[in-house]
Amino acid sequence: MTALLEVENLSVAYGAIEAVRDVSFSVEEGQIVSLIGSNGAGKTTTLRTVSGLLRPKAGDIRFDGKSIANADAHEILERGVAHCPEGRRLFGRMTVEENLHLGAYVRKDAGVAKDMARVYELFPVLGQRRQQKAGLFSGGEQQMLAIGRAMMAKPRLLMLDEPSMGLSPIMTQRIFDTIKELQSQGTTILLVEQNALAALAQSDRGYVVDLGRTTLEGPGHDLLADPRVRAAYLGED
Repeated sequence: MTALLEVENLSVAYGAIEAVRDVSFSVEEGQIVSLIGSNGAGKTTTLRTVSGLLRPKAGDIRFDGKSIANADAHEILERGVAHCPEGRRLFGRMTVEENLHLGAYVRKDAGVAKDMARVYELFPVLGQRRQQKAGLFSGGEQQMLAIGRAMMAKPRLLMLDEPSMGLSPIMTQRIFDTIKELQSQGTTILLVEQNALAALAQSDRGYVVDLGRTTLEGPGHDLLADPRVRAAYLGED
């Protein structure tokens, strides 16, 4: 397998406050990789930096072997990295279909309609309500739309930030089933998730981020069995 994304010794600061300090990890093509850790550990900052919304203070980010550390966000999206942010960030006054079209704004190919049909196949409720405004949807339905919008960029790497936040257990399972389905269809996934149990159970590989640093790494099921992870993130003594 080939490393699709490589993050090496990444440091990111908000003014004088260093939020990420020497984070390193890699994502192999075709994998689901999870970053887990407590609130404020630097996970969301890491994703925002990979997607070009923030600039690194130090370190490098390579996608498909080429550095994207100082590329603009739209250039990174065009290269094949899509970011589904924490909190969904939908355009609530726009319809489902309009939100999905915005996800494809960097594309110049003729496959947009086909990929929109794919989103509706993954999430039938979106197809049934395609002309309704996104702001009228439940949290789970909005999360489906946020993932669908990111998929409209036709990414090689899809980054998902807290996709289960605020969702019921049933909807959370639906979202994680969809993540596995996307992987089976050839999309590589980088997942940030507070639900460490669900994330690691789905992941080929996981990394623990603590106080802005990667402190543990390994196959998802190995980390799930690690007593340090279970004590810190699964509430076990």
